[in-house]
Amino acid sequence: MLRTHRYTKNAKKFLHVRFFNEFSGINVHNPILLTKLNAMETLRASEQEDIQYAGFWLRFAAYIIDKLILGVMGFILAVPAIIIIVTFALGLDNVSEPVDLLADGNLLKVGVIVGIIMLLALFSIVIGWLYYALFESSKHGATLGKLAVGIKVTNCMGERISFGQATGRYFAKIISDLTVYIGYIMAGFTEKKQALHDMLANCIVIKR
Repeated sequence: MLRTHRYTKNAKKFLHVRFFNEFSGINVHNPILLTKLNAMETLRASEQEDIQYAGFWLRFAAYIIDKLILGVMGFILAVPAIIIIVTFALGLDNVSEPVDLLADGNLLKVGVIVGIIMLLALFSIVIGWLYYALFESSKHGATLGKLAVGIKVTNCMGERISFGQATGRYFAKIISDLTVYIGYIMAGFTEKKQALHDMLANCIVIKR
């Protein structure tokens, strides 16, 4: 398990000594601090080498699993809504032309149908956002699909990401979508196997 974050606070303290030595021209003799700093840098480099980035196909498999799970959740939510919509649609009276929908008896029913459709769209967005953001910012750092294939989302130091960062990563996928999925394909050939939305959110996807 990565432990880089345990040393971040002390690393800043030790780096101040090194920067002072290098840029002030005055050598501060503190061998204990410098020895600890060198040891920390060696450990940090070793941990970075241990990171194994998740490739395109592992991520694609996780994507398919997650979409299936969200599809089932969406279907369960949509069934009662569809029943309500059909019931109101069948209750429309004497609709032979579009203008008949504006009749007093039909207008309320049409409003209910449109409202339900809008709520379904809103729920779909919220469920997708919370599914990815909550799971990827959890201690596991992974959705159910990612857990199934053995990968997780971290920041570029291999540390757990926050809910806010996971949210940013989720909505950054809109930009990847706008690139006709090229933003996703980038995970197959970038240095750290990052998709476009990973780069925008300063995240990586690694093997567990």
